[in-house]
Amino acid sequence: MTTLTFTPDSIPGALATAPSVREQRGGLTLVQLHDGLIRVTRPSGEVLGYVESYQHAEGERFRAKRFLPRQRRFIEIGEFWSRNDATDCFRFA
Repeated sequence: MTTLTFTPDSIPGALATAPSVREQRGGLTLVQLHDGLIRVTRPSGEVLGYVESYQHAEGERFRAKRFLPRQRRFIEIGEFWSRNDATDCFRFA
């Protein structure tokens, strides 16, 4: 029996989509879950929400959704033309 072990370093292009890819931005931690979804958390691990990308007739758009833990639901904060703008709204909202 042969066991193959893959790491993000061994697969070309995998680093951008690996679930363990983390980025620190403006006091927030961004975790790439898959191609179109980023989880936004505080450094403590508290989930603030998600940024999802989708295709619009005029190009790629980003939708920010805030998580409300007491109500166990998401509310849409807004739609943006850049991922940076979408993640910044979690810092100021």
